[in-house]
Amino acid sequence: MLVVRPAGPADLDYLLELAILSGPGFTSLPEDPDALAERLELSQASFRGEVTHQEAWYTLMLEDGDTGDIDGVGSVKATVGLKRPFFSFRIVNNTASSPSLGVKLDHQTLVLVNECTGWTEVGSLFLKADRRKGGAGRLLSQSRYMLIGAQPELFAENVLAELRGVFSPDGACPFWDHVAHKFFPMEFDHADRMSGSTDKQFILDLAPRHPIYTELLPEPARAVIGKVHPQGVPAMALLESEGFRPNGLVDIFDAGPTVSCGRDNIRTVRDARRLTVEITDRVEAELPALISTDSIAAFRAVRAKADIDGDTVRIGAETAAALKVGAGASVRVKS
Repeated sequence: MLVVRPAGPADLDYLLELAILSGPGFTSLPEDPDALAERLELSQASFRGEVTHQEAWYTLMLEDGDTGDIDGVGSVKATVGLKRPFFSFRIVNNTASSPSLGVKLDHQTLVLVNECTGWTEVGSLFLKADRRKGGAGRLLSQSRYMLIGAQPELFAENVLAELRGVFSPDGACPFWDHVAHKFFPMEFDHADRMSGSTDKQFILDLAPRHPIYTELLPEPARAVIGKVHPQGVPAMALLESEGFRPNGLVDIFDAGPTVSCGRDNIRTVRDARRLTVEITDRVEAELPALISTDSIAAFRAVRAKADIDGDTVRIGAETAAALKVGAGASVRVKS
């Protein structure tokens, strides 16, 4: 059985492997053992409640309960933009007209903004290639919303996700090469690391202070603004199924889109029910349900068959063991 569980320092080798497999442009998974180790320490402290809720960054691992293999990662960052700005380009449409000439023109510009301060971010969703079928991605993705729903007061009213922009198979990024690199004269990976590990002062120092007219950009750069990396298309579909929609913001380095949704409007947060566990030898349900524990400290999530009867949910012993719950425990269920 696949189970989603909290990540901690012991998962460093697994997380580094996933970071390497994720490829270029996956900002939240740098191929940097020190950065990943620090992140896992923070994850452990977050689940234990040892940091303020604003500082919490919960990292989740997808584990095969039969083999112990780690096949994916996801995360929830309680807030962004409080200690370090959260920069984006906003796509702004401007209209210019000349009545005397009978001319009306629509211009699209990119404007540097910092609009998402204090929002919650779901991200780092990545699975090994052989796990991208059979519902594993949906389980891992939805587990983040089950985590939020367990204690929603610890998260912001607005939730966002950034998706990786377009890269070519050889690792080239059209938007970086034709636009961002003109302002940040360094390698993409260097800028990416600095964005994640510094106070981002270099962005304030070097980023364009005036709107960028997209009509003046080379076609390869224009064509990828707001577009998702091919590997990110399934992630985008999962986000859209939960109610997330593009909000007009794109990444300043690769122009990948940002999507957002109100916390309480996320479908899994809204529809999951808090029920009491009853363990049984036989579960009659034909289709599996999404089931998670009802606390962040002991968070675990699975997809398994469950019979719901009023405020009670009947689950099998294997499911109870995967969740580490006993009879009478409170769990959250989305059928």
